Amino acid sequence: MIFAGPLTWLTALPFAGAFAVLALSRNRALARALAILIAVASLLGTLALWVHFNAASSGMQFEQQYAWASSIGLTYHVGIDGLGLLLLVLSAIVVLMSLIASWSNPAHGPVYFALVLFLECGLFGTFTALNFLHWFLYWELTLIPAFFLVRQWGGAKRAQASLQFFLYTMVGSVALLVAFLALYLAAGTFDFLALAQWAHQGQLTAALQQQFAWTGWSGSSLALLLFWAVFLGFAVKTPVVPFHTWLPATYAEASSETTMLLTGAMSKMGVYGFLRILLPIFPEQMQQMLTPLLWLALASIVLPALAAWAQRDLKRTFAYSSVNHLGYCVLGICVVARFTGADPSLLLEKSAALTGVLLQIFSHGLTAAALFWFVALLERRNQGKRALTDFGGLRKIVPVFCGLMGIAIFASLGLPGLNGFPGEFLIFKGVFPLAGWAAALALLGLLFTAVFLLAVLQRVFFGPMRESQQQAPMPDLTAAERFAFAPVIALMLVLGFYPQLIAGKMTGTVAQWTAPQAAPLQTAANTVTNPSGYPVRATEAHR
Repeated sequence: MIFAGPLTWLTALPFAGAFAVLALSRNRALARALAILIAVASLLGTLALWVHFNAASSGMQFEQQYAWASSIGLTYHVGIDGLGLLLLVLSAIVVLMSLIASWSNPAHGPVYFALVLFLECGLFGTFTALNFLHWFLYWELTLIPAFFLVRQWGGAKRAQASLQFFLYTMVGSVALLVAFLALYLAAGTFDFLALAQWAHQGQLTAALQQQFAWTGWSGSSLALLLFWAVFLGFAVKTPVVPFHTWLPATYAEASSETTMLLTGAMSKMGVYGFLRILLPIFPEQMQQMLTPLLWLALASIVLPALAAWAQRDLKRTFAYSSVNHLGYCVLGICVVARFTGADPSLLLEKSAALTGVLLQIFSHGLTAAALFWFVALLERRNQGKRALTDFGGLRKIVPVFCGLMGIAIFASLGLPGLNGFPGEFLIFKGVFPLAGWAAALALLGLLFTAVFLLAVLQRVFFGPMRESQQQAPMPDLTAAERFAFAPVIALMLVLGFYPQLIAGKMTGTVAQWTAPQAAPLQTAANTVTNPSGYPVRATEAHR
């Protein structure tokens, strides 16, 4: 049965919960409590998957595949590997953090909570679906609630920001849809793993040539065109410079609780797409376009760090910081793409880079969500103020707040002993031997990041107190707020000292993604291999 698998139940839980919350539209307190209860249940569900996930296995786990509408290539195909598992857990954590942060925000009622749960359903579906049409439904499902969360509960310029966000994302989605329709016409399938197999065997380019011969384009040119279309869809979502211009205004105008969702979870959809779809289906094109991709990654690291340095709005500062940190993920992916299937002696470097990318994905999601949570508390305690010039000397009156926010800032900076360090360290460890010039330029991003984050610390926590703070000092964190932050800060510390907590679950996935290319079909009859040497179990379609 289609509803027999844990991934299906996990995705359905927040979807059904959203309707239950809407049914309580006249009782905000009860709707809020129910939304948080559903988010807790979703998190427990992802943790159960984590416990039962076999780290040594390289194939898809908890997999289901059923015929749905075979005539148009639509099957219900879900499954997760280490990457999918990691993003399920991260999404569940960030959604729960956002709902808890909304607890004392009177503007957020049952409709807001329901939209957050719809968004969580879309995230879960995006990270588990393995058929494009099925996956695309969830990809678009995240856009709808995100648009209304920004449009209805944002700042003074929320209409303009939400429209810009919608249009940018829709352009990327249209590019994805057109590209995969072309792939379907050529290959006859929407299944990600089957398309990856075609690409591995060198059949995709030939199929494109045959199907679209009337265009006069060669198969390699068509494949390159589709590659850039798919890249555009994911580059907008991540985002990658120069496709990031929607982000500062959207993050600044959305409520801080909504921004937690946008930066902590939704931005990871783009990075996921690079790893799950772009790299396996277009390995040759990624290698062919490696130089411009590396420059885009470097631009995404250095330029946003400089832009963040120039900001006076805390939310805009952290918005540009988000682009900067995800740029390291794109850099690591480019290096893995360059050497996929190459010299086996580079295995250690490739493994380090990919492990670093996975750690950076989780670390950034956790830290960025925490930083915007602190901004939400600052706004709530200071009549909506969040400019750097509005604060000073806060450590004298709110030492606990400053101490915990300081930990999150240092984690974002990549201080050893906190969760931001292992991922960046491993990315550089992998990049330096494989693309030393790129690593050297990326170090500028680290320098500028340190400068603007330390500037935030100096201006907000130290220096003379503002007159407004002297007349009406802001209160420190309440006992409930300290209790809510405790597990988040604890996780930052644990991952800083013991990144193996995550990396250990990724060993099978990393080993197969970075192994030298294997033959298209392995000896096991039930196993096929994607372009990165990543084996997946071939399941029968159940009718």
